[in-house]
Amino acid sequence: MSTSDISRVAVIGAGITGITTAYNLARRGCRVTVFDRQPYAAMETSFANGGQLSASNAEVWNSWATVLKGIKWMFTPGAPLLVNPKPSWHKLSWMGEFVASIPRYEENTLTTARLAIEARAHLMRMAREENIAFDCEERGILHFYHSKAEFEAAARVSALLAKGGLERRAVTPDEIRAIEPSLNGDFYGGFYTPSDFTGDIHKFTTGLASACERLGVAMRLASDVQSIERNSADGIRVNWASSEGGKHAEVESEAFDRIVVCGGVMSRRLGASLGDRVNVYPVKGYSITVQLPEATDQAAAPWTSLLDDRAKIVTSRLGPSRFRVAGTAEFNGYNKDIRASRIEPLVQWCRKHFPGMSTRHAVPWAGLRPMMPDMLPRVMRGRDPRVFYNTGHGHLGWTLSAATADAVAALVTARPNKR
Repeated sequence: MSTSDISRVAVIGAGITGITTAYNLARRGCRVTVFDRQPYAAMETSFANGGQLSASNAEVWNSWATVLKGIKWMFTPGAPLLVNPKPSWHKLSWMGEFVASIPRYEENTLTTARLAIEARAHLMRMAREENIAFDCEERGILHFYHSKAEFEAAARVSALLAKGGLERRAVTPDEIRAIEPSLNGDFYGGFYTPSDFTGDIHKFTTGLASACERLGVAMRLASDVQSIERNSADGIRVNWASSEGGKHAEVESEAFDRIVVCGGVMSRRLGASLGDRVNVYPVKGYSITVQLPEATDQAAAPWTSLLDDRAKIVTSRLGPSRFRVAGTAEFNGYNKDIRASRIEPLVQWCRKHFPGMSTRHAVPWAGLRPMMPDMLPRVMRGRDPRVFYNTGHGHLGWTLSAATADAVAALVTARPNKR
């Protein structure tokens, strides 16, 4: 089967995974249509994340230590990890599979690290070829630790990541201050990964969406997919209606040869309608974007990307006048409310570590990370051979998507084995 035989491909989702997938398919000669319920690309989880492209953060969460912390922090509103104790079958099934994946912690961490390293080259190639400006800062990522026990635990992770091909070196408190002079605090030590970098996910995704349109990709935005018919005689049929037209919006329909689900937290529902189980859970994360209008604020904010392991907070500098601070994980269903008790720790963290930087202009945001129980993205074919998935990247969608998009595009356009 040639690429021309499967030229019509629908991609569901216009976030980072959907747009990178559409771009890779278009480059392979497919006729691609992207569907998203938002009026613009990258308006949900790909809008204001932590900004890190971080192979150094590839460690999966599947450990008994994470489980114990979740139980300990359950009733602490500002805790880095917060679980709403209200039960649901979705949450319980996900957590059961999370625990079942603990024995594969090392294997899955290595897989994630290798995928993250591969993704770097793909993403930078796309940025160069399409001339996408996304406030990229290639200054590495600095992890810092407050105690000897935390540092030694990180050293064990560092040794594991090294097996996956990542160079990450230990640094002393003096070296921490040399790498990022603006960082205030007393630290036991840290680890520095010079090959990691940061950038604005929203700028990159919208820039690549424009490149997709230049390649002929049809962008059906503000289009809410109502259903997908697999038994259509002319292919797999997508039915959608305008998400801005209200309940009386006219349903439109189009047939495709293949469909790729890149629907983020909605992938579970879409997968179920297609006969597949994709147990994505929406794990909420928060961020603030600190505006730096004054020269004094700009001078006081860091340029090196940081990760505070105790607070579970990451940072990135997005050009001279913006500073992104993100973190926390909240298991609370599909709720996207921005809670003051979750934003305040981010603001206080800024004031503690960068006292010369004003936080008077801090814009809060919350997004839902599509997370699988074993923390690995799903790049696969569905039960129907015309259905594919590229979803479930969790907190590493920005880091991994360039590689998984290349992989799923190759899968979609592969020739079947001859019998």
